[in-house]
Amino acid sequence: MTEPVQHPQPLLELRDVSKRFAKPLDAVAKVANLFGAKKAAEVVHAVDQVSLTIHSGEVIGLVGESGCGKSTLGRMAVGLHTLSSGTRLWKGTDLATVSVAQRRQQQLAMQMIFQDPYASLNPRMRIQDIVGEAPVAHGMIPPAQQKEYVAQLLQKVNLDPALARRFPHQFSGGQRARIGIARALAVNPELLVCDEAVAALDVSIQAQVLNLFIKLRDELNLTYLFISHDLGVVRHVSDRVVIMYLGRIVESSPTAELFARPNHPYTIALLASAPKLEVKKIDFYAVKGEIPSPLHPPSGCHFHPRCPHAMPRCIVEQPLLKEIAPSHFSACHLNDNVA
Repeated sequence: MTEPVQHPQPLLELRDVSKRFAKPLDAVAKVANLFGAKKAAEVVHAVDQVSLTIHSGEVIGLVGESGCGKSTLGRMAVGLHTLSSGTRLWKGTDLATVSVAQRRQQQLAMQMIFQDPYASLNPRMRIQDIVGEAPVAHGMIPPAQQKEYVAQLLQKVNLDPALARRFPHQFSGGQRARIGIARALAVNPELLVCDEAVAALDVSIQAQVLNLFIKLRDELNLTYLFISHDLGVVRHVSDRVVIMYLGRIVESSPTAELFARPNHPYTIALLASAPKLEVKKIDFYAVKGEIPSPLHPPSGCHFHPRCPHAMPRCIVEQPLLKEIAPSHFSACHLNDNVA
């Protein structure tokens, strides 16, 4: 499943990482087990053996339906979630093998911008403390320089430094999004994981924030993992698009190639379902029956009615990512005959 290395050393590499969440048994189930019920804890495979490489200066768009594991993968990338299995490497170093102090220092270079800017900001703290807390705590600046440092960061995200003494509720949604970006930039990161960072904003404000991301990338040499439901946003900002489905990566390709020639049946359905300003019947492989999820996986190949297998192999055999064109990978058994 690992993609070929395009540069000598990726900035961040995830190798066959998985994340499982177990729902513990309640009191009734525990009592039932005492009488031989043999009830087991329910386990959700949120991310299942995913390999992903991110190179310096790259913008990767991570796309998929709700519940497919996008946000979980993003949190695993920055270290907010531990790995159930697999390896996470930062500039070629396995973060599981370094000391706690080294890991903490290296993880400062990986920051996350959350979907809800209001929920992720402490309502009892002023903006100066929200943005300036981390660099002071990590010894990057002395406390006496916090005000000046925060003023510079607010200017970078196009906010008036005179607003630094206000509380989060005194700002609009777009301004709070900029505050979240300033807080992430405060520790001089190299990689930003943006989890639906513009999903809660009006379209006009989205455009302003996206342009800000592009400007900051050029000015600060940033690398982005951009998680989004909006295919238009992903197409606008991404160099490469990665499609997730049921906790796995099913397709990865340069942006222009993926939108022009999608290969995996799920990718075809996803692109066909995107809103379009035209009146016509949408022709795509629709999901039938219950919407699949990690808790309710599909019982068969819902997306490709022309699958040549009487019993779709996807049920019993996981298709691996295979290069079907230069830098274009897809995980579908229909590609078995591709040279």
